[in-house]
Amino acid sequence: MPLSDRDYMRRSPSRWGSGGRSTRGFFNFGINPVFAIIAANLVFYIATLIAASGKFPVGTEKFIITDKFTYYLGLIPYYFTERPWTFFTAMFIHIDFWHLFGNMITLFFFGSYLSRLVGNTRFTIVYFVGGIIGNIVYLVFGLLGDSATIAVGASGAVYAVAGALVVLVPNLRIYLYFLFPMPLWVVIIIFFVLWSIPGVIPGIAWQAHLGGLVVGLIFGYYFRRKRLAIY
Repeated sequence: MPLSDRDYMRRSPSRWGSGGRSTRGFFNFGINPVFAIIAANLVFYIATLIAASGKFPVGTEKFIITDKFTYYLGLIPYYFTERPWTFFTAMFIHIDFWHLFGNMITLFFFGSYLSRLVGNTRFTIVYFVGGIIGNIVYLVFGLLGDSATIAVGASGAVYAVAGALVVLVPNLRIYLYFLFPMPLWVVIIIFFVLWSIPGVIPGIAWQAHLGGLVVGLIFGYYFRRKRLAIY
């Protein structure tokens, strides 16, 4: 589930300066990683819509999957030994448009800012490591509880990006819902509570959120300690 559905981040003059590492290349291929990830998620979402037309209902009473595409690419703890690729592919599957939109709009603002601070390669590492570790945390909890419930979405990866950013620029001003200015660290706490605390909103893979956020915080402290970000 998304870190926020309608957050707007207005870029104010930053103490990081106007210069910095080049963001022109994605592993030296001249591709912006944020746009590439968003495009990949859009492609997967369109494929999900096409696959859903086949009407392949399967699942438990708690969660009904309506297409084979989601069934084989989403992370289901019970089947993880048969489908190890789902640690990665689940990050590209979203339940509906608003699920996709919330994650991608947050990634666009937070990811673009983080990539300018630490570079494209480090941003990409944070995103995918956070997403995979978040899914592993979900798997562990799933095996201890409901192992048949599927987890999909980029939230763990997006939380990792947010976690790294909040360490580097905790007081970055965010305009929540276009109206309410507040520091980034407050926004992260608000949405982590809303979208991650068990029982607040049912059906949320809070374990993936937690895992991704912790990974992001660790990366953020590493970047700051090693002075790898743009000062």
